[in-house]
Amino acid sequence: MVNGKPTPPDGLFRDGLVIKAQSGFFTVHTADGDFICRVRGRLKRRRLDTDLVAVGDRVRIRLTEDGGGLIEEVYERERALSRLAPPPRGRGSRRWDRDGYLAEREQVIVANPDQAVFVLACAEPAPRLRMLDRLLVGAEVQHIPAVVCANKIDLVGREAAESLFGVYAEIGYPVLYTSAVTGAGVDDLREALRGKLSALIGPSGVGKTSLLNAIQPGLGLRVQEVSRATRKGRHTTVVPQIVPLDIGGWVADTPGIRALALFDLDPEELDAYFPDIAPYVTHCRFSDCTHTVEPGCAVRQAVEEGAISRHRYESYIRLREEHQKLADMYWWGIQSTD
Repeated sequence: MVNGKPTPPDGLFRDGLVIKAQSGFFTVHTADGDFICRVRGRLKRRRLDTDLVAVGDRVRIRLTEDGGGLIEEVYERERALSRLAPPPRGRGSRRWDRDGYLAEREQVIVANPDQAVFVLACAEPAPRLRMLDRLLVGAEVQHIPAVVCANKIDLVGREAAESLFGVYAEIGYPVLYTSAVTGAGVDDLREALRGKLSALIGPSGVGKTSLLNAIQPGLGLRVQEVSRATRKGRHTTVVPQIVPLDIGGWVADTPGIRALALFDLDPEELDAYFPDIAPYVTHCRFSDCTHTVEPGCAVRQAVEEGAISRHRYESYIRLREEHQKLADMYWWGIQSTD
């Protein structure tokens, strides 16, 4: 017996799900229970531009006589909820390799999520729709289905809540209107989480803990304990653990996430990740239209006619300007090495 568990025979293999990561040790959930595992040395020798093992990864482990295990194989990720890994302290906001190329490294928050649930409050705090737009673009780029959860509808009423978030339902995103106080929409949210690996994303104060407690008593408090551990260091992994749901599935809270990674995204490609803007792009007079100043721009015409929300268009412009600056930095980096 090791830690109260029967000692498995050395060399026994099991497939499992990584549910916790901490200081180089990974808790892997298998049909035979949970095992704390290390990564086999040969895997560590692989040089990657992303995390070798992350919460949500499906892995193959070899159980050892001490009751733990070794991760022998990491199965291919279908998708990953990720962000740009922060640069080392004192290195500035961007990193460049020896050839002058922008060196970006992916920090995986949750591997293989079935969906991202973006939670905002209708009031207290006021909804930050521009941040929501950025998150939705990140989900589109990373091919992660997105759900919008408008919480605290008891503070403003259903009609006012729909006036704030209805545009996202019109675009095609599922929108849930909830209140942990009255119980409105809680059943809908519970069903949306059932049997899936879900990442909950939203700023502090929007009521995620209360919602989770309404779905499953004690769940929000348990997730909150996990979240507090991630706030201790500025550059720590954002979500080192996922928590099981009684109805089936897993949930991960993601504190501090304001944007998702947009890897290798050219400014010219950005309009494709706005589902409300993309259908108009082919109708622009110029194939390289930036949708800012060009004559014959179908996108700007749709904004003027109310077919595209003005705040969504402004979110697009803001993101495009940011990525244009990154593109300019990239070319400056190449030229500076010539």
